[in-house]
Amino acid sequence: MNSNETGELLFGTAGVPVSAELPSTEAGIQAIAELGLGCMEVEFVRGVRMSPEIAVSAGRLAAEKQIVLTAHGPYFINLNAVEGQKVHMSKQRILHTARIAALLGAKSITFHAAFYLKSTSAETYAVVKRHLQEVVNILRDEGNMVMIRPEVAGKSSQFGTVDELLQLSAEIEGVAPCFDFAHWHARTGKANSYRESLDILEQIERRLGRQALDNMHIHLSGIAYGKKGEIKHLMLADSDFQYAELLKALKECKAKGVVISESAPYPEDDALLLQQTYRQLPW
Repeated sequence: MNSNETGELLFGTAGVPVSAELPSTEAGIQAIAELGLGCMEVEFVRGVRMSPEIAVSAGRLAAEKQIVLTAHGPYFINLNAVEGQKVHMSKQRILHTARIAALLGAKSITFHAAFYLKSTSAETYAVVKRHLQEVVNILRDEGNMVMIRPEVAGKSSQFGTVDELLQLSAEIEGVAPCFDFAHWHARTGKANSYRESLDILEQIERRLGRQALDNMHIHLSGIAYGKKGEIKHLMLADSDFQYAELLKALKECKAKGVVISESAPYPEDDALLLQQTYRQLPW
């Protein structure tokens, strides 16, 4: 796996901070630097609407400010769609995200890979694996080394359990998981204690090696959920997610990489809260 070369755990926001002067990527990077945060996820969730020229310019600014960038692909991705055209367009959206991410200097992209629809988990897994292997092969042929990271999904209808993503990452070089711990808590109703968080991190190391803990792409937020999983993102203070317990486990394991706050409506407030809480831990 490619290192994000941070050597530590960095905290930042999903998208441009609300406090930024303008809703542009460059203004977001500037705001992240001024807030004293270390990373930002560029959100392409409604489509990859960024020119190569803007991406290169934003990437230069991020490098100058020492802000690590990641990117989130469009929501309109389902590698398990019945219609061939939808699968084709899903793959194109992942490829487009990775190509612009490379120009941004980002090392990592994430996306929601698929829905089960009427397929079993095993059937969906086989389909997703085949398509992601093709995506990685195309990118590597282009010299694009961006890490492809399907995200742990918050709804029971979505492909993306911890086990599915660890297996996928073990079997395809160039694929790694994006761990959304809030999603997993919402999906399972569990995974909300220090011991449960530590168990997941130990499972990551056991199945993917120490390098996986040295290069993590994590999403965190407050979250509302029901019987079918995730309902919506909240601020951490408005949810039952025990973020301090997870942070203790991350510090215990000496995890490195990026922690992206997806809290709503003020992701930077929770990014700062997470960073402060983490830094005040005793070890």
